[in-house]
Amino acid sequence: MNTIGKFVKENRKAAGLTQEEFAIRAGLGLRFVRDLEQGKETVRMDKVNQALRMFGMEAVPGKRMTNERLSESDAPNFDCFEGTASELE
Repeated sequence: MNTIGKFVKENRKAAGLTQEEFAIRAGLGLRFVRDLEQGKETVRMDKVNQALRMFGMEAVPGKRMTNERLSESDAPNFDCFEGTASELE
């Protein structure tokens, strides 16, 4: 699973939402949410950002995100996020 997909899945579950509920609230298709969480390599960036905005985040190439919830091994893979974990709480 890619880091963005993992982030979305963990935060969706923490919010108590099913994939279907998340898709409806984010204005996305259920298939897209499933593909994203399963790590599909080719997804539309605008839709990725639509999903991330549900958690106050945005994918920005070249920017790094600090997130205390990530393990040390996950942190280097988070190159394209802008925001902090504290914004989620």
